[in-house]
Amino acid sequence: MKSMHVSLAHDEETLSPIHAAICDSPELEREVVLGGQSVDGVETITSFVTGEPSAYESVLADLEGVREYDITPTDDGFFVYLRRELESEGLSLLNALAQETVVVVPPIELRADRTIRLTVVGHPADLTDVLEELSTGVIADVLWVSDSVTVAETPVSDRQLEALEAARDVGFYEIPRRNGIEAVAAKLDCAVSTASELVRRGEANVVGRTLETQL
Repeated sequence: MKSMHVSLAHDEETLSPIHAAICDSPELEREVVLGGQSVDGVETITSFVTGEPSAYESVLADLEGVREYDITPTDDGFFVYLRRELESEGLSLLNALAQETVVVVPPIELRADRTIRLTVVGHPADLTDVLEELSTGVIADVLWVSDSVTVAETPVSDRQLEALEAARDVGFYEIPRRNGIEAVAAKLDCAVSTASELVRRGEANVVGRTLETQL
């Protein structure tokens, strides 16, 4: 049994309306599907969306196939329970994943760069069939393959990611370095020691994950 983590890049025709809104709306960043099922063409999912509930709800209001939904706001986004009729792009992906031994392991991430990232587990031949049966307009990039049953883990925490982005923005990673850790701390509005710890741990996690996937 193997595990495979893939990134599926979509063109305009294969992008779902909800995913398109995440790509186009400045008020939505990404959606992480935590679990769900599909029965007779009706998808039921629960997910977490980073962004503004009103922007997401306006997209649902324009979709004819929405059966019901419930939104629960949090400090940094909102949870969604959604039941909707799948359109052609959703059914095509579902058909590609419907191999005999293949299991999709949540979470499934809908990203603002028109990609979906997900992990699938199954026999090697069936995992290959998943890639071969994707719709025209969907390009698969295999990010890693494991000989054991495993799942994708976020290499860095949200706070570490924020610190790494701040470091990049202030020129911390430029050669020669434009600004030091003090500038990172100022951008994060935290102590220098805190910024240093976040950056170092984030770097360690990213390097570790990169080496694991490449080696």
